[in-house]
Amino acid sequence: MSIPTAERHDQAASPVITFLSDYGLLDEFVGVCHGVIARRCPPARVIDLTHTIPRHDVRAGATVLTAALPFLPAGVHLAVVDPGVGAEGPHGRRAVALRTAGGDSLLVGPDNGLLMPAAARLGGVCEAVDIGASPERLEPVSRTFHGRDIFAPVAAALADGAPLAAVGDPLPVAELRGLELPSAEVLDGALVAHVLRADTFGNLVLDARAEQLAALGARRGDVVSVHLGGRSEAARYASTFADVAPGALLLYEDAQRMLALAVNRGSAAELLDVGRDDELVVRRA
Repeated sequence: MSIPTAERHDQAASPVITFLSDYGLLDEFVGVCHGVIARRCPPARVIDLTHTIPRHDVRAGATVLTAALPFLPAGVHLAVVDPGVGAEGPHGRRAVALRTAGGDSLLVGPDNGLLMPAAARLGGVCEAVDIGASPERLEPVSRTFHGRDIFAPVAAALADGAPLAAVGDPLPVAELRGLELPSAEVLDGALVAHVLRADTFGNLVLDARAEQLAALGARRGDVVSVHLGGRSEAARYASTFADVAPGALLLYEDAQRMLALAVNRGSAAELLDVGRDDELVVRRA
């Protein structure tokens, strides 16, 4: 059934808010944030990227948000992974809203590094405001639920057309907190890479790209050796999982154009018994 033209136009005009968090789905947290957004900006369309980021894992949230960005419409990107919520003093962090260089996307969340890789993917931050005392926040502000009381209402206000300067106080871009991420490199005829995360299938996403593997002369179909923790595993450099037998290890370029290790119909995370930041070395066999 086709959608009437007027309805299609209404949908296209709806402002978009994407939402990522570590809230999970067992409690009311995500639904309440949706409700706050709906009260402030009823036409907003909220796209839930995921709410199953590992608890308090800022870097995992940053990695997932950044990987998703090329496939998202312009709009307001709300991200809440906030282990420092409500803290003051040396353990405190700001609540911020950022405009990226392209001008058509805004980021809202804690200033703990979560937003910075995504901002860099969008060309960098050109304007920032501290929204901790925003006139859009809900009162009284909970010390432990800034997603509801600060981030969601500010994201909704921005989606509703509020200027960035109206929702917070100016903040020098240089004062924003960055996030350190490992970086793969080609050294002495080998690709030295690191595990960024394991996805729900047990595939290990690496901080390396296919161009780096190509620099070693590896082509799809080649067998490579993966060295880690004093041992070595053979893997096929493949295009997709079915290119190898069930239970076999493969190295492939994932949907976000990152290199990843997988086991066809299995789990590379379990097979290799590695965790985040673990280093591995890939060589041509």
